[in-house]
Amino acid sequence: MLLLTEVEMAGDGGEPAVSRGEQIQAAEREAAKRRLLAEAEADRIPAEETTRARPDRSRRHGQR
Repeated sequence: MLLLTEVEMAGDGGEPAVSRGEQIQAAEREAAKRRLLAEAEADRIPAEETTRARPDRSRRHGQR
């Protein structure tokens, strides 16, 4: 994310290339994205915990 001084330097005629409101919105989007990723990671179940052995169906039905 650009700092205000970097944005002012990028604009023509001394005006900011990106408005302060746009900067705030971009920061809020980034913060929301980080929160969602952190929540998804917290809810994630490792594959080791979800992998189960499946019963051998041929033995259950008396087939070999």
